[in-house]
Amino acid sequence: MDSNDHKLLAVLQRNSKTTIQDLAEHIGASTASVQRRLKALRDSGVIQKEIAVLDQQKLGFGITAVVAVELERDRLGQIDAFKRKARHDRYVTNFYCIAGDADFMMVVVAKDIADYEAFTHRFFFADKNVRKFRTSIVISTEKATLELPI
Repeated sequence: MDSNDHKLLAVLQRNSKTTIQDLAEHIGASTASVQRRLKALRDSGVIQKEIAVLDQQKLGFGITAVVAVELERDRLGQIDAFKRKARHDRYVTNFYCIAGDADFMMVVVAKDIADYEAFTHRFFFADKNVRKFRTSIVISTEKATLELPI
C-alpha cells in the first residue's frame, strides 16, 4: 500500500459513495487506476465492507449499554459457545475478548430499559456459564466512529 491507497481509504471511510471520478481527482490519478486500486484493496480484505451507518435513536434504540462479562469456567467449549452466541445476537453491536477484570466486553443496544432487561434475562441469566456481568448505561455518545487514523 502506498500513500495514494491511504488517501483513497481516508476519503472512502468518511463517504463510501464518493465517485470514482472524485477519488481520481483527489489523488491525481486516472479513474482506471483508482478502480484497480479499489479492487486490490477489496480483494486483499483491507476494505472489508461498505455499509450505511444508521441513527440508532431514530430507529427506536434508545439504550446503549457497555457490559463486562465474566464466565464461570474457562473450558474452551463453553467459551466458544458464548462467543458464538454473542456474534449472532443482533442486539450485540461490538464484542471483545479482553485481558483484565472481565473475560469479555460488549456493547448492546436496546429499545428501552425493559427491552435491555429482557436481553439480560435471555442472554446472561439463562446462561449457567455466566458468573456475572456489569452494565454501564451510556448517558451520551460523545464520539462513535469506524474511521481509522490514516
